[in-house]
Amino acid sequence: MAVFVIVTVGAIWLALRVTPLQTVSAAGQSAQVGATLPNASLRGPGELDLFGQVMATSPQFTGPIRPKLALERITIDPQVVQMLRAQGPSKVELTLSQQLAAGWERYFVWETLIAVGFAAIPLIAVAAVRKRPAIWKLLAAGVAVVCLVNVGGIAVTAAGTPKVLRSVKTLDDLVGVDPLTESAQIGGAQPGVQAVVIGDSTAAGWGLPWGSGATPEDEACGRSPESYAADIAAANQWNVLNLACGSATIQNGLLGPEVLYNGEIAPPQLPRAEAATHTKVIIVSVGADDLSWSVLTQLCAASAVCDDKVSTAYFDELLDAFTRNYYELLSDLDKLPAHPAVLINEYYLPFGSDVGCLRQDGMTPAKAKVLLARLGQLNTVLAQGAGLFGYGVAVPRFTGHELCTADPWVQGPSDPAPLHPNAAGELAIALADEEAFPMLSPSPVELPAPTPSPTSSPALG
Repeated sequence: MAVFVIVTVGAIWLALRVTPLQTVSAAGQSAQVGATLPNASLRGPGELDLFGQVMATSPQFTGPIRPKLALERITIDPQVVQMLRAQGPSKVELTLSQQLAAGWERYFVWETLIAVGFAAIPLIAVAAVRKRPAIWKLLAAGVAVVCLVNVGGIAVTAAGTPKVLRSVKTLDDLVGVDPLTESAQIGGAQPGVQAVVIGDSTAAGWGLPWGSGATPEDEACGRSPESYAADIAAANQWNVLNLACGSATIQNGLLGPEVLYNGEIAPPQLPRAEAATHTKVIIVSVGADDLSWSVLTQLCAASAVCDDKVSTAYFDELLDAFTRNYYELLSDLDKLPAHPAVLINEYYLPFGSDVGCLRQDGMTPAKAKVLLARLGQLNTVLAQGAGLFGYGVAVPRFTGHELCTADPWVQGPSDPAPLHPNAAGELAIALADEEAFPMLSPSPVELPAPTPSPTSSPALG
């Protein structure tokens, strides 16, 4: 009996340590499910590995053995979008909750088998040392004890865990909501706003003139009255709140605060957008700064080639991290109390077939092709994420007005913000937004076509 007790406890403890986590996946969200080692408390959180950062889960579990979960990846692809459209969001959420519970149960099937394996080794050794002829009876009895204690122990100490896991509809339920984005609106409510623009320097109008009434934050963020937010306001007679800020990323700008170049701190944009309680639409332009697009472009111009293995691996890593953060942003937008329409802006293509005017800056047609391909990857993620959540997508077309054309809509190297849209480019983005949401205004106002704007011969800076 003493041998059985020691072997049983040791086998189960070892099995809990070495049994591999079980991978589950639903709606492009992949996680691994397993169990923690027993602890003295009878109730508490599980353990969550969030892309390398270990933390407690938001749900609480009863019993000394609790789930150990690891978030592997978040992907947004056509299959996910097709599944959502075919089955609906409630079906997708149900699938994830069922997968987590099934993963927990599958984990303990493997854990029991591994515990039996660990128990069999010392039992056979004991029988061999003591020369017991009834080795198979001893082994069968030991296996039965291990199975009974293991299965019975889980049934008693973690009986409520599958129910809690089935209540998890999205991975956000495991992580909990960031206190910053969960907090109340920053500032007072603004019920008179019809549209809100959030995002980076493209939406801010970086490099274009400031208005006469620009605040210090407007100047630090590069917000201009020539931005597409102002064009949309004029076309629809709307009050458009432009919260976009230069260099904003999803985590440092939209969901979290952003440290500006002058040392000031801009509050997170999404909670401020929530203050617009009657807004019709939130327009989002984000991704370039998450991918360090300006740095990648400069390195490409200075390097012999742009698609070497090192830079490609670096870009892929940035794109993967952006995809995860983008999924979080889309989820937070979906939870806004006012449920405004959401429009995701893709990025324009700054280069055309002719990049001859950029040759002196190191740009070649081959390099431009690599940069455009990477920009296309970003736009694909933007469009697929929008499709997953049922949001609109605007695709600005700069065809015939790229750099090195007679009438570029992109700022050149002698302009304040190279590769950013000029005033005509901002108007082109506004046109794309208007085409994406013709139903927002009872009598949509058509914007005039962009007019040529004087600019110097462009080149890459």
